[in-house]
Amino acid sequence: MFNVTVINVKGSLKKVVILIITLSTVFILTKLAKKMKTSEIFKINISEKLIGCLDIEIPSISSIYEKSNTVIKSEEEENPNVLIENILGVELAKIKEIEQTQIIEEDQTENLATENIEQNTKIENETQENTETNTQERLENVETQIVTQNPISESFNSEINGVKIKNETSFDISNIMETALEINKNNILIFHTHTCESYTPSEKYQYQQTGNFRTTDLNYTVARVGDELSNYLLGFGFNVYHDKTYHDYPAYSGSYNRSLATVQNALKTNPSDIIIDLHRDAIGSISNYDPSVKIGEDVAAQVMFVIGTNGGGLNHPNWKQNLKFAIEVQQKANEMYPGLFKPIILRNSRYNQHLGKAACIIEVGATGNTLDQCLNSMKYLAKVFEKLSY
Repeated sequence: MFNVTVINVKGSLKKVVILIITLSTVFILTKLAKKMKTSEIFKINISEKLIGCLDIEIPSISSIYEKSNTVIKSEEEENPNVLIENILGVELAKIKEIEQTQIIEEDQTENLATENIEQNTKIENETQENTETNTQERLENVETQIVTQNPISESFNSEINGVKIKNETSFDISNIMETALEINKNNILIFHTHTCESYTPSEKYQYQQTGNFRTTDLNYTVARVGDELSNYLLGFGFNVYHDKTYHDYPAYSGSYNRSLATVQNALKTNPSDIIIDLHRDAIGSISNYDPSVKIGEDVAAQVMFVIGTNGGGLNHPNWKQNLKFAIEVQQKANEMYPGLFKPIILRNSRYNQHLGKAACIIEVGATGNTLDQCLNSMKYLAKVFEKLSY
């Protein structure tokens, strides 16, 4: 079935004619109204009234007006400039919304990162505290025993407060503990008169020797042992100055004269009562001599004080203080780690120890020890220093 629209042409023409006549009449009446302003009746807005009548008479006029408005509005929306402006407005709104979303996400990410950092810091602090506690527990109350595989018999001729001393001088040291000793233990100076002294190579520490148990590579000599001692002492709150100047290279002879100048210069900017000349025991031809002690699970090289005097004729007003200091250190070590120290050797040579009230040589291990064992010794030696009551 089809819908058929029939257009009444005559009716439409008739309406157009009536519209023309009506408009003409309105025009004429308007002109007359302007001329007759004094009459009240003509104050009525004839145009509005007539238009209202026309709307009633000719309903199609309203329809045409609405359609024309719609057409005009559509044309405005289809205007390219208007369309571009509308599109830009929409896109800018989207961009702004995305930016705001990104800002919110960044803030959330930053807050989360901050929370993670704080949480990680808390965990690290707790871990560090637990590690320090565990380290303290491992360094104290541990079983020790001497485990030297190639021993050499030790000799001593004096003993003070349980500390054995091999006195190679003619001095009577029986009353040495009556010597006044006041020192500041917080500042420690470490150096090496024989900087190139080294040890038996191990699986972990292989090196090229540049002499008989000697090398200029300080990663494998007593200088490396000094680094280890320095690090542990720093961890216990000491102020440490570690000098690794070569004094026995290229020439071995004159080492003590060169180290004397080094220490004198170092003391100008790093005043210290405790001055340690760190060596390796040069036992002679017995290359496999490895004085060792097992502390807990560690095999550590034994250490030994060598204290000088003025017996050789050089001025040395501090030797009694130096000896008393060494005895007190070794006495504490005997309480904590019996066997860590070998007997003290007291000699006539001065060894530059006149420069401090607590100056000493400490020999760490011998040629038969490995660097691993000597490094192990340093954490226990540092712990002994930490326990001193000065």
